[in-house]
Amino acid sequence: DPLDSTSRQLDPLLIGNEHYDTARGVQNVLQRYKELKDIIAILGMDELSEEDKLTVARARKIERFLSQPFHVAEIFTGAPGKYVSLKDTIAGFKGILAGDYDDLPEQAFYMVGTI
Repeated sequence: DPLDSTSRQLDPLLIGNEHYDTARGVQNVLQRYKELKDIIAILGMDELSEEDKLTVARARKIERFLSQPFHVAEIFTGAPGKYVSLKDTIAGFKGILAGDYDDLPEQAFYMVGTI
């Protein structure tokens, strides 16, 4: 869980600014989504601002994208494992954060590997 786990390795001096900024951006979107879940449960999505609706949509895509087709999970998922480079992973998350994939449904990100 990106919100409950921490690492001393998540340091821009160790992993670079692009990786660090992207990871923090993902955490921020997921945190905002977590805050909005109670509002959604009580009032529904219609009561959210357009910005919050966008945040929710992107957070859900991020959650799906975090489900990757690992080789060790092949036996459980029935899906072949894929190797995804760190560069491609960062690019995928950056694209979600930037809204590059706002037109795609959240299910398009589940077990996809590289976007």
